[in-house]
Amino acid sequence: MPQNVETLLARIRELQDSLQDELEQKRDKFRYRLDRGRIRFESRALARHRALKVTLLTFLRNPRPLFILTAPFIYGLIVPLVLLDLCVALYQAICFPVYGIAKVRRADHVVIDRHQLAYLNGLQKLNCIYCGYANGVIAWAREVASRTEQYWCPIKHARRVADPHTRYGRFVDFGDAEGFQQAQPTLREDLREGP
Repeated sequence: MPQNVETLLARIRELQDSLQDELEQKRDKFRYRLDRGRIRFESRALARHRALKVTLLTFLRNPRPLFILTAPFIYGLIVPLVLLDLCVALYQAICFPVYGIAKVRRADHVVIDRHQLAYLNGLQKLNCIYCGYANGVIAWAREVASRTEQYWCPIKHARRVADPHTRYGRFVDFGDAEGFQQAQPTLREDLREGP
């Protein structure tokens, strides 16, 4: 892999780490900590959250009619999302051991915790659970797909990709037949270790 691509990928990883560090510093500002997977707010912060909560009746008092009409389309996606979730789990369980690819931990991508916020009413909490699940399943499926792509066809596209996955930068350039033959065994071996 060219040195400038490796350097750029390292910078991206550093920026992602910096972003995570910045987000973790917000815990102090908003006075919460993680305790065995559960979020614990300081009592003052929790009391403030409860005071700012909009009740369900107030929340539902004046919804825009189009919001109500589009709700079935939003929630109807739960069926294909659950199907995707099940299919990716089955695919990974069957195929990854055969290929020698480290499995992707679903729990690293499907994060559902916003329902623990006291300033959300029941419907808002349900929406947050749904969004966390939907985006998490899609992120998990994307990582499973990216590992599959790295194993079978780690070649960059000729056209620009809007939002390439994190593995894409290490792929072989489009049209580089020799590079593909040389790089594919190493890229496959890298998948045995995981991320």
